[in-house]
Amino acid sequence: MQLEHQGPGCAHMTRDGSFFRKVDANCWSPEKRIEECGAAGVDAQVLSTVPIMFSYWAKPADALDLARLLNDHLAEVVRAHPRRFAGLATLPMQDPDLAVRELERCMGELGLAGIQIGTHVNAWDLHEPALFPVFEACARLGAAVFVHPWDMFGGERIKKYWLGWLVAMPAETAMALCAVIFGGVLARLPNLRICFAHGGGSFPGTLGRIQHGFEVRPDLCAVDNQLPPRAHLGRFYLDSLVHDPDALRLLLKQVGAERIALGSDYPFPLGEARPGALIESMADLAPEAKARMLSGTALEWLGVPPERFTG
Repeated sequence: MQLEHQGPGCAHMTRDGSFFRKVDANCWSPEKRIEECGAAGVDAQVLSTVPIMFSYWAKPADALDLARLLNDHLAEVVRAHPRRFAGLATLPMQDPDLAVRELERCMGELGLAGIQIGTHVNAWDLHEPALFPVFEACARLGAAVFVHPWDMFGGERIKKYWLGWLVAMPAETAMALCAVIFGGVLARLPNLRICFAHGGGSFPGTLGRIQHGFEVRPDLCAVDNQLPPRAHLGRFYLDSLVHDPDALRLLLKQVGAERIALGSDYPFPLGEARPGALIESMADLAPEAKARMLSGTALEWLGVPPERFTG
């Protein structure tokens, strides 16, 4: 991955010499973000590394060096604008020992709120025993965990029509959620504050099938955890970025406003043009539910008091 500057406030990311993505100044400039957040009515924002920078493919030592560089910069931005930003670190998850060490530094020395991780780490899904010490350390340190899809499966089949983003991303997130449920991660760590992007992807719409499969084939599904999938509802957080009022109502029915936090996907195209517009547009929602989703849930998940941004 290479960044090529195209002029003031604009750059192109290339992969293997081919164009990958246009990157504007709002991807790296705190001042531009504050300006655009103000115009959209957003008081505070959670910053995290663009998933393409996870670098789980790299040698562990190199990934640690990059993570430290990214996390130091993120912490510097948060320190400069403490009432506007909170930060989530990135970790070299391909080496769990190094990941835990960097997590401890980020939560202690850097004062970040938690971490962002991918839906899988190379060949490891999130139930992989090697990754459990990272989740265990997050629970111990009070670190919020945000799971975002990356490196989507599907190969050549998802290259056309943007299907990687439209279909494979939601499926990736559903697989990650199933992994922490079936793998017993949530059952073993009840205090882990973990949130899944894009409303949990395709998980809410396939929950009935997932639950039924657990019941009729426990020999295949209940091998590492005896709690059924529905028993885990309320043990994890989801963001609200589902682009459809009926989809959001499904989330509300399944987990409640107490587990749904405003998601923006800013500054990329699949985000809301104005963050929170879907929530605010739903006339059948109580003001308390809207307020919870627009700010309260995120503050609880982050473990950050409201005074951090309003005091």
